[in-house]
Amino acid sequence: MELNEKILHYLEKSDNIDTLKLANEFSEDHQKIVGAVKSLEALEMVTSEPVKSTQWELTDEGHLVANNGSHEAVLFRSIPDDGIPQAELMKIVPNAKVGFSKAMSSGWIFLDKSSNPPLVKKKVDSIIDIVQDHLNEMNKGIDNLANNIRNDYKKRKLLHEVTVKSFLLSKGAKFATTITKLETDLTSEMLLTGSWKMLEFKPYNFDALGQPPDCGHLHPLLKVRSEFREIFLEMGFSEMPTNVYVENSFWNFDALFQPQQHPARDAHDTFFMSSPATSTDFPMDYLERVKKVHSEGGYGSQGYKYEWKIEEAQKNLLRTHTTAVSARMLHKLAQQEQFTPQKYFSIDKVFRNETLDATHLAEFHQVEGVVADRGLGLADLISVLDDFFQRLGFARLQFKPAYNPYTEPSMEIFAYHNGLGKWIEIGNSGVFRPEMLLPMGLPEDVNVIAWGLSLERPTMIKYKLNNIRDLVGPKVDLQMVQSNPICRLDK
Repeated sequence: MELNEKILHYLEKSDNIDTLKLANEFSEDHQKIVGAVKSLEALEMVTSEPVKSTQWELTDEGHLVANNGSHEAVLFRSIPDDGIPQAELMKIVPNAKVGFSKAMSSGWIFLDKSSNPPLVKKKVDSIIDIVQDHLNEMNKGIDNLANNIRNDYKKRKLLHEVTVKSFLLSKGAKFATTITKLETDLTSEMLLTGSWKMLEFKPYNFDALGQPPDCGHLHPLLKVRSEFREIFLEMGFSEMPTNVYVENSFWNFDALFQPQQHPARDAHDTFFMSSPATSTDFPMDYLERVKKVHSEGGYGSQGYKYEWKIEEAQKNLLRTHTTAVSARMLHKLAQQEQFTPQKYFSIDKVFRNETLDATHLAEFHQVEGVVADRGLGLADLISVLDDFFQRLGFARLQFKPAYNPYTEPSMEIFAYHNGLGKWIEIGNSGVFRPEMLLPMGLPEDVNVIAWGLSLERPTMIKYKLNNIRDLVGPKVDLQMVQSNPICRLDK
């Protein structure tokens, strides 16, 4: 209250006062002055108008120069009378490169090349450190520098220009030099005694914001997942059941025509289960056809020509891709009496024994699309991909040939990202091999095209995150989760 009344008494003598001047007059922090002004404004005793001004201030390096001297002066004082080798001088003096250049241009030192090695020597007996003098004056609030000198110090990062926000005060409609406290509550005592008639009450502020209610917030991954799911549904896809994380090696690898000696089936890349360690429930006739195409070939393929072992196929693991679910769905589709074209999609977790770094975790989400129909080919795949990624906001696509054990041909998908200004890899795709489809019992003229991508990568790009640990895990900023808007991938 004392500060508020001091401001009122000062304003009584002179109108239109800057809060910066008041802070200087009262030796108070400017923010404290602003707080007092806001409370006076609420009482309509003063009015304020925001003001912006710029002023020059010393940087951290500028304060160092003001205290210890300029880089060139420090270097000059470090040179003994008989000189010093340049390499040694550069090691012992901080900011020696700048100091040497400025001292040479000022004519304070010279390089004696007649010595071996050449020596840096003083050219004058004494110097006046004008830079230190200028910065000390600036520190005291005295700014008499010419523009070219000020700009030179700015380039040297000794000064920087800051914007200062303040308020210009003038008398309000209810201006007075004393403050009458307004009552905020109507008590029973006031009503009984009738004292409320003599009191002045603070008016209700119906424009004030209420306390925001606590509520849950969607994680950025869920927002992007919802956007992907909406796109698939708009394109007529059906969602596959992906709620079983533990899969056996048969559906995860063998059914996809992935050989049992493939590096991906090693413990370095896959999490195998210890309990239960194996599965025994398989469609045996289908298993025999898969075994035959691996070990002997068939359907126009020579196979891999190795001894296929059921013990490898029985091993349980945490699924490494949702394509295992796609294989189960296609096998189920093949059991129908009459084949009907289908479009499937899934978005769910997969697990891989990855080295953890800024872009990789041991678990992540895979987005997968699968289309089964008669006579499908590479052109159909490119057409579907173009439609799918157009809806994500990627208008320009490029494709690069790739290899997958269960697709041929296979393509890596690249898209031009306008925000990043470059081409980025966004997924993988291909046409499922006959060695995978025909053992299931699908008709020979039925082809299946498929593509997949991670959910985390587009989410990180959308929300401008460089480290996946900022998206998933204990380091996630909850404020980021609360404040980020609903995802629109095309924006």
